[in-house]
Amino acid sequence: MFRIDKKTVRGVEFIELRSSDSSTKLCLCLNKGGSVDKLKIKNRTIITNLHPIPFNKCYPSSILFPFVNRIKDGVYNFKNKKYQFYCNEKSANNAIHGLVYNKYFHCSREKLTNKYASIKLCYEEVKINDSFPFYYRVELNYKLTRKSLELRVKIINTGEEKFPFTVGWHPYFKSYELSQSNLLFSTNKKLLSDSKKITIKVEDCNLKMPFSLKNKTLDEAYILNDNTVEFSTSKYDLKLSSSQNENYLQLYTPKDFDAIAIEPMTGISDSFNNKIGLKELSPKKSFEITWSLDVIPK
Repeated sequence: MFRIDKKTVRGVEFIELRSSDSSTKLCLCLNKGGSVDKLKIKNRTIITNLHPIPFNKCYPSSILFPFVNRIKDGVYNFKNKKYQFYCNEKSANNAIHGLVYNKYFHCSREKLTNKYASIKLCYEEVKINDSFPFYYRVELNYKLTRKSLELRVKIINTGEEKFPFTVGWHPYFKSYELSQSNLLFSTNKKLLSDSKKITIKVEDCNLKMPFSLKNKTLDEAYILNDNTVEFSTSKYDLKLSSSQNENYLQLYTPKDFDAIAIEPMTGISDSFNNKIGLKELSPKKSFEITWSLDVIPK
């Protein structure tokens, strides 16, 4: 039987789902947007929180909503009205990673069986924010089995007006030896960015697969041809799948850390302005996307 434990560390609340032998564990942080703090499968660390790097430096496993990546100068227009997000990336004067990464998500449902544990975490915006003056609810449904993790994100427009959005996920995967790890994905389009990491152009590319991470420092984005990305390390192989047909991928390697951010997204940087991947959600309607991780330990 899977188990669930709850703990508070220095005022920060965590929920841990784990298998009966504790070889598989999922730790979630309620105060940090319901994000994954750690994922261990068969005693292999799969997702890491990059400790001791501060959370607001790398945003590990954050849910990115209502926008992914960055918005140039935090400025966008919607329905002929100009809005200004707070620029939390001070060095480049960008708004980065949305509005819910630091929100408190409450637990609304738990289920434990012999084969899996699942949990539903929720956040509802009930106060008008001048930068994004819309009401919404975000539901995160996590399902953990002994060799997989499923994250289903549901966005609900609870207000009376349509709003623009993209959504993404920012997990960092532990590689143990990054130089001996590689990726496998299908793309022929790369997104070029300026010095402030704002998309300026889409260009053709022809990447050799598998894509070796040896001597690579990455902060790159691609348009995917399908819905899967594979990651191979010395300790495990992983397949990341999306339920959507239109998918974008951000790859980022933090300095001096054997990990890589493999970020599935429905849009790109500055999507509120360049409109690439941008969606609109009508009142009382919802949008769902599921990201699945299937792990094969070595």
